[in-house]
Amino acid sequence: MSKKQQVLDTIVAQGIMPLFSYKDVEVSLQIIRTLYRAGIRAMEYTNRSAESFDNFVELKKAQLQEMPDLHFGVGTIKSAEEAEAFIAAGADFIVAPIINIDVAKITARHDMLWIPGCMTPTEIFTAQQNGALLIKIFPANILGAAFVSSIRELFRGQLFLPTGGVDQTRGNLSEWFNAGVAAVGMGGKLISKTILECRLYDQLYNDTVRVLETIKNVR
Repeated sequence: MSKKQQVLDTIVAQGIMPLFSYKDVEVSLQIIRTLYRAGIRAMEYTNRSAESFDNFVELKKAQLQEMPDLHFGVGTIKSAEEAEAFIAAGADFIVAPIINIDVAKITARHDMLWIPGCMTPTEIFTAQQNGALLIKIFPANILGAAFVSSIRELFRGQLFLPTGGVDQTRGNLSEWFNAGVAAVGMGGKLISKTILECRLYDQLYNDTVRVLETIKNVR
């Protein structure tokens, strides 16, 4: 099985893609360790600050040593240069808020999973034409689960990952999975600013375990 398929299968199996970024590399490492301990085997570190690349390099080293079966990807990749840099640094998959055809070509060349963000049927079609096996519906809180329900018959077999505003409640998760999504992306609603700043690792562990169980039950 290809690495691309392994990553895709892992994301779909766990039903959630945790994502975060934080300036402090030690805190970031503790977050990753906590998510891993809770059962997460694929997660995204977002490229949203000046520290993100250097942090990713250090986190990747720790992941390879401590968590070799974790698929560690990078998000908010908007340019070919960013894609090449993070792939060279060891990214296992690439997530983007937009469609950049150059990024699609780079990930295809590396036989790597590319998860672009889409907001319209035309963008979804474009992403499909450029090899996107999993498409991020973004921003999910603006589009809503009804959007996925409305368009999924147009794109039969396409896997969707709503991201942005998806929360931990059973009602919200049930709504998305009933609409037909493959998994949900969860950032600040799981790894909140308070958890990061106050180092609330036990809370993150408990929340993650509960969310994984809830997803299992609502599917």
